[in-house]
Amino acid sequence: MTERIRANPKYLELRRQRNVFGWSLTLAMLVVYYGYIALIAFNKPFLSKPLGTGVTTIGVPIGMAVIVFTIVITGIYVRRANSRFDALTRAILEEEVKK
Repeated sequence: MTERIRANPKYLELRRQRNVFGWSLTLAMLVVYYGYIALIAFNKPFLSKPLGTGVTTIGVPIGMAVIVFTIVITGIYVRRANSRFDALTRAILEEEVKK
């Protein structure tokens, strides 16, 4: 049964979609994270500018945005996995059980 599933065109499509989506989100996360690290490394004066008259600098909300971005893309992946990927998996299993 395992070999039949691996040969199933729907399974191959599921793998392709999941890989493309996963790598796209990974690339987005790497760009955001390493972009922030690059700012820290190469433009400290920009990140150290205070916001208003307080002691909070521009770097703090940007760093928080990186964390929020991570949470958001995790939610996006979970939503896609629970809807599209799970639906494709169910269709594959139902098709194989009928055989």
